[in-house]
Amino acid sequence: MSEPTRTELYEAIVEGDVASAADATQSLIDAGLSADEILDGSVVPAMDEVGRLFDEGEYFVPELLMASKATQIAMGLLNPMMISAGVEKIGCVVIGTVKGDMHDIGKNLVAAMLEGAGFEVIDLGVNVAPEKFVEAVKARGGAKTFVALSALLTTTTPQMKATIELLEKEGLAETTKTLVGGAPVTAEFAASIGADGYSDGANACVALAKRLLAEWNDAV
Repeated sequence: MSEPTRTELYEAIVEGDVASAADATQSLIDAGLSADEILDGSVVPAMDEVGRLFDEGEYFVPELLMASKATQIAMGLLNPMMISAGVEKIGCVVIGTVKGDMHDIGKNLVAAMLEGAGFEVIDLGVNVAPEKFVEAVKARGGAKTFVALSALLTTTTPQMKATIELLEKEGLAETTKTLVGGAPVTAEFAASIGADGYSDGANACVALAKRLLAEWNDAV
């Protein structure tokens, strides 16, 4: 397949063009490229660029939202290919907005960027009780799992601590790493509740997850 078509998918994601992202992804699939080739050649570089633009103040939340939607469209087409080909994700993240909180924009951004970066993402949605996070982790059968907790309301941040404590109580601390974020969350708060990591944005969360995963794997 010619390079311009890969560029079309890259540009569609960066520009948040959902329709073009779908067309470009399907064109690459029809041309015989593997899911890995499409991810490495277009999706991951595009999400890296979106993160850079956001970090430098050229993009804001609306642009991130559109880029995440374009990425979700592309991943929706690529995931069945990856499953059928037995392609392994680089890691797994169970993500959700904690109990009592119905906000999902930030959580959705993080989920889309993590998926675009090659992680398997299990999105539990909003208003997720600690027990639901534990249940999802247990379903992983002891495999290493990141648990990403999001909150927008200050009144719901105690649910982050409750989830971390329940994971520890259930003996899952050794196979999980907890990541927390959201408007009222700070690095100091994350440390006080025993979280393994804190990020203040979607791009930062991806970088954090990749770094912690590398350290985790190196420690084995």
